[in-house]
Amino acid sequence: MIYPNIAIPFYFLIEMQAIDTEAEKKEILKRYRNLLKACKPTKDGKAMIRLAFDTAMEAHKEMRRKSGEPYIYHPIAAAQIVAEEIGLSTTSVVAALLHDVVEDTDVTLEDIERLFGKKVAQIVDGLTKIKGVFDHTSSLQAENFRKMLLTLSDDVRVILIKLADRLHNMRTLDSMPRDKQLKIASETKYLYAPLAHRLGLYAIKTELEDLSVKYTDPEIYRTIAQNLQQTKRDRNKFIQEFTQPIAESLTKQGYKFEIKGRPKSINSIWNKMKKQGVPFEEIFDLFAIRIVIDTTDRKSTRLNSSHANIS
Repeated sequence: MIYPNIAIPFYFLIEMQAIDTEAEKKEILKRYRNLLKACKPTKDGKAMIRLAFDTAMEAHKEMRRKSGEPYIYHPIAAAQIVAEEIGLSTTSVVAALLHDVVEDTDVTLEDIERLFGKKVAQIVDGLTKIKGVFDHTSSLQAENFRKMLLTLSDDVRVILIKLADRLHNMRTLDSMPRDKQLKIASETKYLYAPLAHRLGLYAIKTELEDLSVKYTDPEIYRTIAQNLQQTKRDRNKFIQEFTQPIAESLTKQGYKFEIKGRPKSINSIWNKMKKQGVPFEEIFDLFAIRIVIDTTDRKSTRLNSSHANIS
């Protein structure tokens, strides 16, 4: 059917022509293969993941993210986080690949249960309910909301997959309008980061907090990030000099150990700046050193040296 009176903007035609579908197919396949490497499934697990991938691909085939990328990039990325950064197994990877299909497409919960079993269907159902809750309860106090989320499902995997979903959304928030960035970043700081902390996902908690600062206080984020980058060489040199005699002593005593130095998070530094009312240059607690010793009785001893500071 032809609509002669409807004008299609020229820039939109160029954008449509610029999409390289073959390149996108190759990129999707590459991301899928990386997912398989991350979760290392059994033969049966691989077949289940493939079915979930194909189902999500078909369901989301006409959908694109705000960035213009194929929507399937998102569930693959969420599943990758579930496998690689949280350490969950095949059932969770499958549920992560399918986490948006019931909410956003014509696929039903009955379809999910028929294809993937009751457990996957229950997890997807829990994820769908959480998404609905967030749409209508933004006025709830953060602590009450966190408690509600933790009791909403009998399966903690629902919360873990939701955290993976939010982490990827935060990593790709640049393409969203400014008002949406602020809303999502605020939700992340007061709801999702504390949930990650409560569940022991400290690296994810830290990244969620830092990404929240990136969008709520972008100038502060850039300033701290740049300063951390500029002082990185001196910081690394200090850490090496500080830890070398410790490492030599532990080696001499026959211990197995691991020493790690890391910068404090941007969110942590920003909080110190606000609390002390000082600029970055006057914050000296910029990194932490962790020493993990495998002792003779096989118990792991953790010594946190957060007082090793550099100016």
